[in-house]
Amino acid sequence: MSEDRKAQIKEAIRQLHAGVPPEQVKEKFRHVFEETDSLEIAKIEEELGKEGMKREEMRKLCDVHMAIFKEQLEKQTLNLQPSQPISILTEEHKIMVKMVEQLVTLASKLLKVSDIRYVSEEIHQVEHLAEDFTDSEKHYLREENVLFPIIEKHGITEPPAVMWMEHNDIRELEKKLHVLVNDLDNMGFPAFKEQLWDTAKTLDNLLPNHFYKENNVLFPAAMSVVTAEEWKEIRREFDEIGYCYFTPPELIKIMPPPETAPVQAAAEGVLQFETGNLTKEQLDGLLNTLPVEITFVDADDTVRYFNKPEQRIFVRTKAVIGRKVQKCHPEKSLHIVSKIVDSFKTGKRNVAEFWITLDNRFVHIRFFAVRDASGKYLGTMEVVQDVTSIKKLEGERRLLDWQG
Repeated sequence: MSEDRKAQIKEAIRQLHAGVPPEQVKEKFRHVFEETDSLEIAKIEEELGKEGMKREEMRKLCDVHMAIFKEQLEKQTLNLQPSQPISILTEEHKIMVKMVEQLVTLASKLLKVSDIRYVSEEIHQVEHLAEDFTDSEKHYLREENVLFPIIEKHGITEPPAVMWMEHNDIRELEKKLHVLVNDLDNMGFPAFKEQLWDTAKTLDNLLPNHFYKENNVLFPAAMSVVTAEEWKEIRREFDEIGYCYFTPPELIKIMPPPETAPVQAAAEGVLQFETGNLTKEQLDGLLNTLPVEITFVDADDTVRYFNKPEQRIFVRTKAVIGRKVQKCHPEKSLHIVSKIVDSFKTGKRNVAEFWITLDNRFVHIRFFAVRDASGKYLGTMEVVQDVTSIKKLEGERRLLDWQG
């Protein structure tokens, strides 16, 4: 995009932001809009964010300038395989729009009825829809944890951030719907049907609008920048997170295993893992910062490692490294330790857990079988945690409640 054209589109969006009527802006900049695609819109939003436009402002503005670009955006066509991640997301969008339409229809019917006894089937359908919307969480998790990060790597960060804001608003409405259904007996039918109608209408206003922006701006922009190899990895990550019960099964048939990619040499001093890279210093700091004590015993029952958290419950010294695990326990518990390790080795068990009171502290002790990707036994990990304060937790303290 030329700098002149980019400047004109940004000026058009700024005028919309300043309150100039959309039709007036559309007429003035028609020659520019006619050639604008989703990727260009995403990049313009990105630049406006860097220039200081707040995301909440951009989100409000988004609805206005989507109307301006509507004709051009709807000319776009994405020729996708049914199993492609974007195809899966857009099909889920269609189903969820039908779900919210059904919810509005039911809420409207309930609003006109005075006696709950005449609408027991409709109440049952609302309960099912509340569960369906709860199950849709996997849809948003796939977008936020797989698709958005990949798009961001290609320099598009503001549009995904705005979409995530809307996800959280949708979540709150879906949560409200679930609470309403569960609280029907306590709140009474008159209050229930009024609040259900308000929730259904708000969701009906938000959901289709949100999906329209993803389908017509974010997804086409992603198709323009994400590579073929990245799409394969996105699909694998989608499979790992899982799908909604209503996701069409023909779209999510198990993909063939990935071809083994050549392992790139890590930089000197960097340990390369499947899910990232760490220096030895970072790994050491990470393990010692965990609020648990970890000890690892290899497949030959030899102690190979323990971390050093700030507060320890059980004493560990470097003298145990290289020692057989059987020699690290008193005689009276030795047979139990051996049974646990043997059950891990044979594949009979993967976890063993215990809890004790020690010096007025409640201590949780767990043993885990450590296996490689093929299931081969690599050793046993012991995890010890003081859960005294955790047991006392009640209610909620959300991330936004934190005081720095």
